[in-house]
Amino acid sequence: GGTACVVTGQPFDTAKVKMQTFPDMYKGIVDCFMKTYKQVGFRGFYKGTTPALVANVAENSVLFMCYGFCQQIVRRIVGVDRKTKLSDLQNAAAGSFASAFATLVLCPTELVKCRLQAMHEMQLSGKIMQGHNTVWSVVKSVIQKDGPLGFYRGLSSTLLREVPGYFFFFGGYELSRTFFASGRSKDELGPIPLLLSGGFGGSCLWIAVYPVDCVKSRIQVLSMAGKQTGFMGTFVTVVRTEGVLALYSGLKPTMIRAFLANGALFLAYEYSRKLMMKQIDSY
Repeated sequence: GGTACVVTGQPFDTAKVKMQTFPDMYKGIVDCFMKTYKQVGFRGFYKGTTPALVANVAENSVLFMCYGFCQQIVRRIVGVDRKTKLSDLQNAAAGSFASAFATLVLCPTELVKCRLQAMHEMQLSGKIMQGHNTVWSVVKSVIQKDGPLGFYRGLSSTLLREVPGYFFFFGGYELSRTFFASGRSKDELGPIPLLLSGGFGGSCLWIAVYPVDCVKSRIQVLSMAGKQTGFMGTFVTVVRTEGVLALYSGLKPTMIRAFLANGALFLAYEYSRKLMMKQIDSY
């Protein structure tokens, strides 16, 4: 599921991070794509793919594993049997709990991904010197400068994004599946309803938490050049100096990516889960 998400959405994610961190450099999504292609070629859209793959595979593995555990915790809290189907709201709450665990594996890899994606702009603006353009060079730089805890820069803003965001993510997904199932079992849905439900869930997540993600991207990228203020400090600085709309820079590529990538994520997740369950049942 995580792999399908990255392969589908990485170019849009790259545009999102560039526009969030350097909103003055780009007029819009088309301008960002054109400039990126002219400056670094097609491979520029897939900068940070390796850590993005690691991040998404790790995050979604932990997320969906913990989602199952958190559903059991919600069942205990509301006092129902372990096999009872949860409501869409209860599933949303379980997804929100699960995201807190996923954040711990996501934050370090996302920091490396964001820095690689905005490396060209950091060099253009003179904030850093040439050189840190590979996964290993970024990892080495973080360890030398801040030690192992340096990988958790932006952890509080990642948590602020993930916990409420995944409430809307799983809530939107389950609500949409309920709509398409219209009385039937949700497990009987075909690929198109699953794609649309995943896309709707992803769109709900990003609409709800986009300003938080914008602040997180700035903290993780700009801290490359030296000490960066925390979440509230960065948030206030952006609003004061650039206005509220700066917190929504890169929203368009994010929404395109959210629909496509999360549709692919849930489609791959549901079908691979069914395949694995069949294998288990055959034993």
